[in-house]
Amino acid sequence: MSDIRYFLAEPSLEAIFGYWPFLLAIFLLYLASQFVQRRKLVRTPFAIMDGSNIMYWKDERPDLSTVRAAIETVKSKGYVPIVWFDANVGYLVSNAYLGPVRLARTLGLNAQQVKVSPKGTPADPLILRMAQQRKALVVTNDRYRDWHNDFPILRQGKVLVRGHFARGRVHLKDMPSLK
Repeated sequence: MSDIRYFLAEPSLEAIFGYWPFLLAIFLLYLASQFVQRRKLVRTPFAIMDGSNIMYWKDERPDLSTVRAAIETVKSKGYVPIVWFDANVGYLVSNAYLGPVRLARTLGLNAQQVKVSPKGTPADPLILRMAQQRKALVVTNDRYRDWHNDFPILRQGKVLVRGHFARGRVHLKDMPSLK
């Protein structure tokens, strides 16, 4: 009887650490899952899209259907699109402010894939900063001449992907297909 009271009062090291292989296995599985998630993020081929530029490709009038067509073309080439707009996009296409959630719904994307620059801030430097951070291509016809000094990626070439709308679809020049 005294053995039971002793065991209950002061558990042995064997009882406390008897589960260490199990705990170690769980910890190693957690580390492995974190490693896999980080590698997926690093290897995800993003295409940063200048939505405020792309929406003028068809008939030189702002139209979100052109952006939607460009998104489908980018996806078909194996890239994950992230679309940036200037703050005035809603007033150009619907006479009201449109935030990322409503734009994402219209474009068939997740809200995390649509960005709207703050009022008074151009989207251009935000697009270029994201492209630089993610080592991504930028889909636009803008040359970003005002930003060449601030963003060295523009001088490296093959970062900007030009496009146009013709025969009912978007055509992208020099965008390699990953599929």
